[in-house]
Amino acid sequence: MRYRLLILLLITAVFATGQTRKQLEQKKKKLNQEMQTTSRLINETKKSRKGTENKLILTRQSIRQGQEYINLLNTEIDVLNHDIDSLQFSREQNLLRLEQLRAEYAVNVKLLYRQSHRNAFSMFLYIISADDFTQGFRRFRYLQKLSSRRRAKAQEISDLTDSLTAQQNELTDTRNQKEVSMNEREAQQRKLEQQQREQKKQLNSLKKKEKELTAKQKSQQAQINKLDKKIQEAINAEIARQQAAAKKKKKDASKGSTTPSKGSSGSTSFELSKEEKLIAGNFEANKGRLPRPVERGNITGHFGVQPHPYLDKVTINNKGIYIQSPSGTEARAVFEGVVTKVFSISGSNQSVIIRHGNYSTVYSNLTSVYVKAGDKVTSRQKIGKIFTDTENGNKTELYFLLYKDRDILNPESWLAR
Repeated sequence: MRYRLLILLLITAVFATGQTRKQLEQKKKKLNQEMQTTSRLINETKKSRKGTENKLILTRQSIRQGQEYINLLNTEIDVLNHDIDSLQFSREQNLLRLEQLRAEYAVNVKLLYRQSHRNAFSMFLYIISADDFTQGFRRFRYLQKLSSRRRAKAQEISDLTDSLTAQQNELTDTRNQKEVSMNEREAQQRKLEQQQREQKKQLNSLKKKEKELTAKQKSQQAQINKLDKKIQEAINAEIARQQAAAKKKKKDASKGSTTPSKGSSGSTSFELSKEEKLIAGNFEANKGRLPRPVERGNITGHFGVQPHPYLDKVTINNKGIYIQSPSGTEARAVFEGVVTKVFSISGSNQSVIIRHGNYSTVYSNLTSVYVKAGDKVTSRQKIGKIFTDTENGNKTELYFLLYKDRDILNPESWLAR
């Protein structure tokens, strides 16, 4: 009983670590795709002599991804070591069990031989030499049981031998996989050290023009603040327009009725129709699963107050997130909805606002727009081409924001990872 419980625990442990290895492989695959995108973006910056700032941002991102990948490899190696130990222990237990079965089998064979060759040295004579029929039948059943037990032991030995062969093959494969992971970790570590040296050079280069970059940053922040204000005004105006339309509809519906209708004056939320409530509910239900607003790209600017990527003692307050993509990338809607506004401000590219019930998504820094106000869009529908800044290392970056009514949300927590 204790032996069976031990085997059950080992099988459970091996299955659990097998699940972990599968999850690690999925994480590695996804991170590999992100690293390839970052590598492609870095190669694009090399085509331009300008844009050291963007090169530094991308190099830092590549270093973070490399460190995360090494951590995944370390975890994978730990899991593989655990699997190797479990397989070795299980195999040793099975070898002991095999020796025990062979010994039991040998005893069983000797006993069968001895019983079947007593007196006349034949099974037949051993049975018919009984004193009476009852004794003869008991002898027959006894020999039959011995023979059946011998066959069962032989089958168990055969099955256990096959299991040991499979365990040895799995052990060899696991050891080979561990060696591959260790070699991959070593190569990634060398690449990481090279990138850290490159980052140091880039930082030294930027420090020489710190005053110029600080002035540039202030100008950029002022432009972003202007854009954020315009977006907020547009959403406020859409809420007011929609509330007025809902109020008029209620007023028209209540004509001739003695019950006064309740107005929506002063509300900060959208007045939703049944269809809009359904869209809003579906949007909310997909939190954490919405597709990214680009087919391929990495987040280079996170939501909220963040330290500046290369200026000391400078912080930036992002109302949305920044996603860098390869040149030529098109922005796409993250969910079905209605385009409520297409606009631009002086010194900036175009922006698109799409409403999903009482949620709104904003896509900024577009050079070409494929939709207009009033258009219904579907999830993943392309809505415009993202601007590529040839003066800053061919930087192709989408500014993406998310609102619920008038409140701004962190879009990163809503997108699929």
